[in-house]
Amino acid sequence: MAEKKKVLVRKSAVKTHKQSERARVRHKSRRNAISTQEKKLRAAVAAGDKDGAAALLKTQYAALDKAVKSGTFHKNKADRKKSRLASLVNSIAKKAEAPAS
Repeated sequence: MAEKKKVLVRKSAVKTHKQSERARVRHKSRRNAISTQEKKLRAAVAAGDKDGAAALLKTQYAALDKAVKSGTFHKNKADRKKSRLASLVNSIAKKAEAPAS
């Protein structure tokens, strides 16, 4: 059975609901874009494309910083993602340096 939607009575509640709905859509769009960029970066790393991965990492940093600025992500979450992606990109260089045995 479908749930009944609660009708908001106060004007302030209606306005807040509209604002939060717009923010939800905006944040979802930004999260999806960041996720797509991250998948492309991981694919470049898997392919061993060092230059491409470095360029994608730079754009990913910018996207994460903008997401923090707009309130989509918390600063610590963005920093954690940046750190993990940087170590992933750096792993390409380590694999290239390692002697084949």
